[in-house]
Amino acid sequence: MRNLKNILQDVPVESVVGSIDRSVSNIQYDSRSVELDTIFVAIKGGVFDGHAFISKAIDQGAVVVVCENLPEILDAEITYVKVKSTARALALMASNYYQNPSENLKLIGITGTNGKTTVATLLYELFKLAGYKVGLISTVKIMVDEQEFSTTHTTPDSLVINSYLSQMNTQGIEFCFMEVSSHGIHQYRTEGLLFDGGVFTNLSHDHLDYHASFSEYRDVKKSFFDQLPSTAFALVNADDKNGSVMLQNTKAKQSTYALKSYADYRVQILENQFSGLLLKMNDQEVSTQLIGSFNAYNLVAIYGVADLLGIEKSEILRHLSLVTNVSGRFQYFTTPLEVTVIVDYAHTPDALKNVLETINAIRTKNQTLITVVGCGGDRDKTKRPKMGHIASALSSKVFFTSDNPRSEKPEQIIVEMEAGVQPQNLDKITSIKDRKEAITAACKQARSHDIILIAGKGHEVYQEVKGVKHEFNDSKLSQAILIGLEQ
Repeated sequence: MRNLKNILQDVPVESVVGSIDRSVSNIQYDSRSVELDTIFVAIKGGVFDGHAFISKAIDQGAVVVVCENLPEILDAEITYVKVKSTARALALMASNYYQNPSENLKLIGITGTNGKTTVATLLYELFKLAGYKVGLISTVKIMVDEQEFSTTHTTPDSLVINSYLSQMNTQGIEFCFMEVSSHGIHQYRTEGLLFDGGVFTNLSHDHLDYHASFSEYRDVKKSFFDQLPSTAFALVNADDKNGSVMLQNTKAKQSTYALKSYADYRVQILENQFSGLLLKMNDQEVSTQLIGSFNAYNLVAIYGVADLLGIEKSEILRHLSLVTNVSGRFQYFTTPLEVTVIVDYAHTPDALKNVLETINAIRTKNQTLITVVGCGGDRDKTKRPKMGHIASALSSKVFFTSDNPRSEKPEQIIVEMEAGVQPQNLDKITSIKDRKEAITAACKQARSHDIILIAGKGHEVYQEVKGVKHEFNDSKLSQAILIGLEQ
């Protein structure tokens, strides 16, 4: 049990009806999860408004209601706390409820359009290799030292975040690396957390279905750095023009990394092969198992974070040579007949371009590059023709197919992708609505030494159609098809 007064510390309260000197058992924003002595926080979401479920929450045992608008009829047994933003209040209350767990470890947030998962996950791996107890909060999974938990959001809700951070405190974890999405920042999921550092990877076309404009998307990212304390560091990509924007109002210690321009942490690509990258990192050579210029950026960001957190430079380089690809991020395998299949999460124009340019820089002229790609439904439609253009311009052959169509018709999504294809590339395109059929067709066309890129879903092991998630694994499916064809 916790005292409500302590949980409300630093929460900007507008008014209170009832006593705040009372004990509570937990905090919930989903009325279905409310039990006896619960604080119910009424969140205004995109689909549902929690204020409509206040009476239901009270019936199920809620003794405190946190809301933006007080109900017309008040229960004398209930404490009502009125705030301007229940989402922000929830985050601050969650932190207080779990006794501010972010203060008991070094929490590093990684934000940007591309590279968040790779940077966060490989930092986790590197610090594990260095002998530390480490936590990870990412799109792919949550790690509490060696214990793995599944996740569904890039940035979980504030209750979940603080719950896992509390577990990390119990396990004696020293460092936690966390992906920070624009949605998470905008919805106050990271409010109340004490970050020891922030990393900006890059900014490109994404999430404009959620944010009204690119400038709003950029400014939401920037607000994360605005809120960093003076004790933290801010490490940004100097090659991205938005990197300097992130630093404009931050109180944190400023550092930069780059491939093309001057920076505190500089990387040069000496060799780029399917076997990996040979890099010069601040005048020191290091061989890595990762591929592509985008991973050179990820690796120098990781080097910078590790250095800023006090790891010896020679030790960082030694561990960088050992880290491996993150699931669904340029994950590849080669068949006995030497067909190479690459599975990548690339679901933005910039990410798709990066992956295709990486492959084209490595492949020979006699290797055909076959790309299978789709675009997600119920997401930003403006990127669909751009994705279609990039895929068709940078591939030998392309199969347009469904990704996660969600509530949309896959055929319509494909039509919108086709609209971006230039006339000279039309003969490269084949549109197959069914993703399994598209991957099968790509595999059948591949000859020895050819390369197949299956883009868009990466680590996801499902396909979402009309609200239902069906089991679907790009990597396993393509392997099974090719093994069958080559036998």
